[in-house]
Amino acid sequence: MSNELVQAIEQVGREKGIDVDIIIHAVEDAYAAAAKKRLRTKEELCARLDRETGSIAVYARKKIVEDVTDPDLEISPGDAQDLSLPASEEGIVEILKSREEISRLGRIEAQAAKQIIFQKVREAERDNIYREYAGRTGELINGVVKRFERGNIVVDLGRTEALLPKKEQSKAERYSQGDRIRAVIVDVDRNAKGPQVIVSRTDERLLMKLFEMEVPEIYDGTVLIERAVHDPGDRAKVAVRSKDRDVDPVGACVGMKGSRVQSIIRELRGEKIDIVQYSDDINTFVTNALNPAKINRVQLVDSENKGLEVVVDDEQLSLAIGKKGQNVRLASRLVGWKIDIKSEQEKKREVEAEMERMARDSREMDMLRDEIGEKTIQKLREGGVRSLDAVAAAGVEGLTQIPGVGPKTAEKIVAASEVGLERRAAAEEEARLAAEQEAEEAARRAAEDAAAVEAAAAAEMQTDEGGDQAVDSEETPGLDPEAGESPLGAADDAANPPGVGDGGTPGHDMTEDPNLTDGEGDAEPREGV
Repeated sequence: MSNELVQAIEQVGREKGIDVDIIIHAVEDAYAAAAKKRLRTKEELCARLDRETGSIAVYARKKIVEDVTDPDLEISPGDAQDLSLPASEEGIVEILKSREEISRLGRIEAQAAKQIIFQKVREAERDNIYREYAGRTGELINGVVKRFERGNIVVDLGRTEALLPKKEQSKAERYSQGDRIRAVIVDVDRNAKGPQVIVSRTDERLLMKLFEMEVPEIYDGTVLIERAVHDPGDRAKVAVRSKDRDVDPVGACVGMKGSRVQSIIRELRGEKIDIVQYSDDINTFVTNALNPAKINRVQLVDSENKGLEVVVDDEQLSLAIGKKGQNVRLASRLVGWKIDIKSEQEKKREVEAEMERMARDSREMDMLRDEIGEKTIQKLREGGVRSLDAVAAAGVEGLTQIPGVGPKTAEKIVAASEVGLERRAAAEEEARLAAEQEAEEAARRAAEDAAAVEAAAAAEMQTDEGGDQAVDSEETPGLDPEAGESPLGAADDAANPPGVGDGGTPGHDMTEDPNLTDGEGDAEPREGV
């Protein structure tokens, strides 16, 4: 051994980015394992590398005990004193092995040592990679598509590889081997094969990091992105606010003629982005989040479960809901509240139905006047029981909690309410039957009208067919049946017009033509053919 070993270890450490002490410990462990394999001993061996000379010494570790039962692992105090071996705090001494024993290491032992060194170096590399990327979750990184594995994409990051799972890929994107890709780190999985960096193209943090790269006001902290949600490859909503009153957060993100946001849209393969202004007032925030729809009013319906009701004009309803509910779904995720959108007409019908129900409840309570009296009805209303349904829900026990209502009165009230509910059920059943009868009558009239239309169409068709037959049966004009003329003769005449005979030339008579000559000039006329 020489100092060249130490230089080689230092070079490997620089290339791999591994601490030199880790490699030295790996070499020492490998040398000790090789020596134990060669010597075939049960002793606990360890090795020490001298960084000055590059030489390696092997020691046998033994524990000092009074009664030695295992000479390979134990030593008596007297023997340790004879060898002048210093003991550690745990009572362990190290006995140097002779160089003659170690010098007999062969090829098999060297190969085993090599495997141990490689394993230790790989483990050190994995630890370095894990420490490097474990604290970079949410950071934007660049890589190159290396290969595809069952729908997943393996991305080359330089020192290591990252995995882009299928569920983290945008449906609007397609990649080929060698394409550059930009993604955000979402997790670092430490497994037996080494740390696995998981990246994503659908995480909201990717959208926020892209805005941070493109908008200087976000990078320096003047404009803050409060929340961002998106349907990957389709649409996104980003809520921003400004620390400076003179800086418009929405305008800063959009840029001159949309230059800043357009670069982000191109990176996300055409994903539409709505940039809205954040507000601490939930009504204002919801109104902004449902952009581009115009909102008439926002009402709080359930503060405990975070429920809101939004009313829009009838022509704005479809725009507020969006394609397949996308606009209201993204707005709900952005504000963190459940949003129920209704049109003015629908809200009007609900109010009318509620008023009709209240009027019905008031009439039904008034109908109990003869059974329980006006004063008792007034006490029930003061106690919050304003309908027969409320009476049935409260029962005798609940009604007795109302001031001025005793058990007997409560029983009387419950009995009267049951009669009223039976009357209501009978009236509803009668109304249902009347509606069914009216529907059947309407269906019957519609069937009769359809049958009448079909009969009229059939009659018109028969009339047209009779007229065509009458025209075909009329005699051909210009023919005299008594003279023996027939349509066939007329056809023959039409086929052979005057001037055309059997074997003749069209347009010429078969008599002699004095102008027909054999030659030119004064030639003798020739006879007709």
